[in-house]
Amino acid sequence: MCNDYRRTPPMETIREQWSQTRIPLVFPEGVPNLAPLESIRITDIGTIIRASEGPPGSKSGPHESTTFMGEAELVNRRWSWPGPSGKPVYNYRSDGRDIRQGRCLIVADGFYEFTAPPPPPDGAPKPKRKDKWLFTKPDEDWFCIAGIWRSTPDVGEAWTMLTCEPGPDIAPYHHRQVVVLDRSDWGRWLDPSVPAQEICRPLPAGSLQVEKVTA
Repeated sequence: MCNDYRRTPPMETIREQWSQTRIPLVFPEGVPNLAPLESIRITDIGTIIRASEGPPGSKSGPHESTTFMGEAELVNRRWSWPGPSGKPVYNYRSDGRDIRQGRCLIVADGFYEFTAPPPPPDGAPKPKRKDKWLFTKPDEDWFCIAGIWRSTPDVGEAWTMLTCEPGPDIAPYHHRQVVVLDRSDWGRWLDPSVPAQEICRPLPAGSLQVEKVTA
């Protein structure tokens, strides 16, 4: 399960490329100065885009177009909220769930998975660390991971990443994967009238590039 991701593009790049969606983007807490972060871990603060309250009637209704018609807002919030046992809810299965409320887009340009290293030769010491793999989208400066957010008494507003069955790019490394969205689905994910199962699925083979990095 993904417990580490990357966000390095500057705010200018995010704003410029988001404008191609033609969905207005607002900053209710001011435009953040996003420092490049190679590693964002559970309970850290990450950047999300979600539907803005906006003026009355600005959002598409349940029987209108599946194109999001309202404003979106960019804010920084905590990754994960405490679950019933106190453990952080940082990944959330999308399989079979009709997720309508609290949808958000998690701004990223890479995410990491970890695998056990191959057995060492006879007599050699066993590696202490797992192999670390970085997944990115070729030819895209950044992308969005599907998420949901909620407000809790313990930590306030926080978000989690949605997961699905692994696609061909992820399957050799993990039995689950986060839902990486195609850009054409960004607005659709913010529209609660679009069924989640139409969107929460792995991308086709070759959509993600992988490279081994130093843990």
